[in-house]
Amino acid sequence: MADAPTGKVTFVGAGPGAADLLTFRAARAIAEADIVIWAASLVQEEVLQHAREGAEILDSATMSLEDVMAVYERALAEGLRVARIHSGDPALWGGTQEQLDRCARIGIGTEVIPGVSAFSAVAALAQRELTIPEVAQSVVLTRLGGGKTPMPPGEEVREFAKHGTTMAIFLSAARSGQLVRELLEGGYPTGTPVVVAYQATWPEELIVRCTIETLEETVKEHKLWKHTLFLVGPALDAEGTRSHLYHPGHFHGYRKADPEARRALRSRGAST
Repeated sequence: MADAPTGKVTFVGAGPGAADLLTFRAARAIAEADIVIWAASLVQEEVLQHAREGAEILDSATMSLEDVMAVYERALAEGLRVARIHSGDPALWGGTQEQLDRCARIGIGTEVIPGVSAFSAVAALAQRELTIPEVAQSVVLTRLGGGKTPMPPGEEVREFAKHGTTMAIFLSAARSGQLVRELLEGGYPTGTPVVVAYQATWPEELIVRCTIETLEETVKEHKLWKHTLFLVGPALDAEGTRSHLYHPGHFHGYRKADPEARRALRSRGAST
């Protein structure tokens, strides 16, 4: 006897917006899907060019979680493949875990395909590395508290700001005044550089550089309240440092170190 239909749901990271930032794996999943669920307000329509002719296309903007799960249950019963397209990377503020948990309960197979996150897209547009040697070696991805979803204790922006490293702050443009206060309360100087990015990689993208001191007025000047990400920290204008990995005094399995350069590195307390 033939096996009963099983179906499959693939959660596809669509990236920050531009259709050509899809991975090959993501494009293939969309092309193979019988049903494509996408968020029209967050993902460019060009990604649907990968969908096959005759595929059922649903806009998640009009759907509740229960509506989406009804589609997954139908896919399970009829052996259909679903591509659930999420903006950015599904691992970050994607609302995917609640779907994955429910898919596991009903018994339908799942796959998650990562996507380019907005924070890395904005860094690329700004042509900045976020981890500059001897300046910042960590990146904090967070959002401002006080919105629809409460922040766990200790995860307030002011607490993360105490580290003084690079921060990527999502979902916070509507409360730019509060954001500035928390960044300053955490210890960043007023002159700390900021990159403000609206609709990164979309045709209407806006990338503006400012400082924490001018962040609020910059947001209000451009009337930003959603689809905006902030990069904050000293790495955004740091110069003059160099990676030890490519220093002639550093050795590894593929390259020997220059003895004099290695001594110079060691004199600075570096591990070679």
